[in-house]
Amino acid sequence: MILQDAWVRQPGTQALCAALGLSGFRVLFVGGCVRNALLGSPVVDIDIATDALPQQVTEIAQNAGFKVIPTGIDHGTVTVIASGVQHEVTTFRRDVATDGRHAIVAFSTDLMQDAARRDFTINALYAEPSGEVIDPLGGMTDLRARRVRFVGDPHQRIREDYLRILRFFRFHAVYGDLTAGPDADGLAACAEHAEGIAALSHERIGAEVRKLLMADNPAPAVASMAATGVLAQILPGADHRALAPLIHLEEETPPRWQRRLAALGGSQEKLRLSRQEGAEMVRIREEIGSGQSPAALGWSLGVTPAVDVMLCRAAVLEMALPQNWHAEVQRGAQSAFPITAADLMPALQGPELGLRLKALQAIWLRSGLIMTKAELLHSLPNEG
Repeated sequence: MILQDAWVRQPGTQALCAALGLSGFRVLFVGGCVRNALLGSPVVDIDIATDALPQQVTEIAQNAGFKVIPTGIDHGTVTVIASGVQHEVTTFRRDVATDGRHAIVAFSTDLMQDAARRDFTINALYAEPSGEVIDPLGGMTDLRARRVRFVGDPHQRIREDYLRILRFFRFHAVYGDLTAGPDADGLAACAEHAEGIAALSHERIGAEVRKLLMADNPAPAVASMAATGVLAQILPGADHRALAPLIHLEEETPPRWQRRLAALGGSQEKLRLSRQEGAEMVRIREEIGSGQSPAALGWSLGVTPAVDVMLCRAAVLEMALPQNWHAEVQRGAQSAFPITAADLMPALQGPELGLRLKALQAIWLRSGLIMTKAELLHSLPNEG
């Protein structure tokens, strides 16, 4: 099979491959760029594997006029910018020692050793600069079957890096057959080693969860995570049952990982959310059961958070969305409370002024944001 994607033939990419090849080194595209090209999906990153050492890659690329950044040189990776395009160039490697979080690697000249240390067979696909695909581990069969399968022994792959448990579910959500379910051997290994997730940094866990929740439909994968005990490791107290209804309700609304995370609930301490993200989660969860109207939510939160609340409310509480709810959110967001402090002064000052404004605001919200200034000023006795 030959890759036909335009990125394979980009002048800078071909020039870099030619420079390495003319120096006597093997150069192969690898991983996501090959996998996505075969699927017809967008290629975001171009990864290249080679038997050249990082110092040799650096010298050859610089002599060819390319900029080189030593992004991960200790692990064999340098970034080469050719014609404005970034290429992650990594020397063939084999694992020497692993601790479940980090690996000590040795450089290799053997493609099979490099392939054997990768996580999934669909990520162990290579391609020549000509586009000819090399499949040392049967990744093409798994890709066609939409099956995410660990390379070799799943238990060993997971013990090398426990993040692979989360990657297994994320890749299944994106590339797997959601009807058939995850690979049984991989699923069993993830369940057995779920407690190993505790060794991972919160930054790594949070990054994986964000990516997982941005899949078109992560609900089946998250349900499998719950069944294996993995979800409890990263989101203690989470309830996955609202996620599938939420995704169904999102048919005409762009997905947001924040909304989906709010629907799951649970303690999110292990995700290392920013202060703003954490506050957003709390606000959405608080408003799910508040009973505030779509317009009131639009006014108090803004369009995006209000939409999140409405969709989460319908999914979590198993209730239908009201008619024209989205238009009402928009109307609320564009509305202005007609009373200002000046309208109540000088009769009211200080704390009394604040309390009166808050009371009038509540009346206005209950009215559907339609009461006028005059109506509001006459709604309470002694309004001044």
